[in-house]
Amino acid sequence: MNYFYIITNQTKDPDNKMTEYIINYLEKNGKFCTDDLKLVECVLVLGGDGTLLRAATDLAHVNVPFLGINMGSMGFLAEVDRTGIEKALDMLIADEFEIESRMMLLGVINDQKNPSSHNRALNDVVILGKVSMKLINFNVYVNGLLLKRYTADGMIVSTPTGSTGYNLSAGGPIVEPNAELILITPLNPHSLHSRSVVLSAADEITIEITKDKYGQEQQVDAVFDGGRRISLATGDRIKISKSEKTTAILKLSTTNFLEILQRKMID
Repeated sequence: MNYFYIITNQTKDPDNKMTEYIINYLEKNGKFCTDDLKLVECVLVLGGDGTLLRAATDLAHVNVPFLGINMGSMGFLAEVDRTGIEKALDMLIADEFEIESRMMLLGVINDQKNPSSHNRALNDVVILGKVSMKLINFNVYVNGLLLKRYTADGMIVSTPTGSTGYNLSAGGPIVEPNAELILITPLNPHSLHSRSVVLSAADEITIEITKDKYGQEQQVDAVFDGGRRISLATGDRIKISKSEKTTAILKLSTTNFLEILQRKMID
């Protein structure tokens, strides 16, 4: 690799010291940092998992691998921490790495055909009510067939990569990130019999916003990777399926997912 593009979370590196250190280190070793996405061979993301998630969706069209450098307290996606940056850069310079392909989700509102209205997520698409602490009603269909009518705080539709995010906090299953599955996990369902469901990556999930229990119109948000929000109302539908785009994640260590999981859980 010769050409690198750096994305920095300014709240994690406010004085750009780490960013400048990385640029200088790469240039001293004959590499280049550029803003020309046509030349870029690797994207270095300084921040945490949230920063990497935003970068992955913003640059899904570029088709280059990402390396997350964790400047926060905990990350599953950002493999490198502050103390391991120089070693990580040496491995990149020597082309000593593997590339993992992670599936993404595509969310389409009301069957819109315009590609600009399509939104992608590496971790999850979450349906949430606009009013905090208020239950919402919605129907979930899988491949056109009604799965269940839910009354809950919301619904998480997650990739395997996202299984250790909001899905995990909501009591959903942990999935090996290279798997190709779709997880749906209700948020605080008003039921004793609502559990996570694991679906094939080939399945299509449709969430239909209905009226509330009093027959009133509802206003909710579809939230992509904890960032972009799309407003939905009663009668709207969002179809969520596997995206044709994937995210390439650089892997430098030989540590497997279970070892990482064990360390994070202890932390």
